[in-house]
Amino acid sequence: MSNIKVFGGSSHPELVQEICRRLQIPVSKAKCTKFANGETNVEIQESVRGEDVFIVQVTFDPQSSINDHLMELLIMINACKIASAQRVTALIPNFPYARQDKKDKSRAPITAKLVANQLTTSGADHIITMDLHASQIQGFFDLPVDNLYAEPRVELWIRENVPQFENCVIVSPDAGGAKRVTSLADKLNTDFALIHKERKKANEVANMVLVGDVQGRPAILLDDMADTCGTLKMAADKLIESGATEVYAIVTHGIFSRDAIEKINSSKIKFIAVTNSMPQEKAMKQSNKIKIIDISGILAETIRRTHNGESVWKALSSRSNFF
Repeated sequence: MSNIKVFGGSSHPELVQEICRRLQIPVSKAKCTKFANGETNVEIQESVRGEDVFIVQVTFDPQSSINDHLMELLIMINACKIASAQRVTALIPNFPYARQDKKDKSRAPITAKLVANQLTTSGADHIITMDLHASQIQGFFDLPVDNLYAEPRVELWIRENVPQFENCVIVSPDAGGAKRVTSLADKLNTDFALIHKERKKANEVANMVLVGDVQGRPAILLDDMADTCGTLKMAADKLIESGATEVYAIVTHGIFSRDAIEKINSSKIKFIAVTNSMPQEKAMKQSNKIKIIDISGILAETIRRTHNGESVWKALSSRSNFF
């Protein structure tokens, strides 16, 4: 491919390298550092004039700050734009502040909209993300947004790694994920169920009610993100209590904050599979229950199709060679 540059921020260099390996192009050179006072400094180390630029940035780092990586992304976008790049696409697998997508109480901010405004102002021409926590975030932008789905890769991973998957029940840990589990259950030709949860406050669940039958069958919990993992642990307890023989968990974005790994290790979950949308090396060292689903193929194929002006939907609806 000609006239294309793929840059990566400092958050997940392994993912950027794997994407570029699949595209058979080198990672474009950029240097991200900090001044003594904590300000972010970005240096684009090669020409981007007239190029189709893609910037891959994961807004997560247990040793740093989501805000640091978001600011780094904004600066990189602006640096490429004022250096005469033809188009700048921000590839953000886990969209930051996606859970703050609505005004659910008095004087509450809609921070996801604020982030959308910042990305637009910085000069981004196109946004690519994956499994948005709230699909309406796409409407916060006045520029093209592609919301990719990990489902094709998850389906293939289940077929290859979950024993007797034909007999499994796909379970959503909350009502909001009903569409996600029904879609996957249809593709696997199996049953689905969901869990209704009542929250006391954010990251704290008060009660759970299972809607569906898992008696004598393995259950696969499916969610878009795992943060503190309290919901997953309680959901696994509820499924075992309801007669499930085994419980697996599959999530797109493994955040694993606070004591999440301890909860996973002490839970009834046999294993939890997460995509590499975030770096998971530290989590895997702390728990042998964590498995990785590689999504670099989907991201690489999306970049290729976007650059060539092809349909991105076909990259999601068929198993390309990048898988």
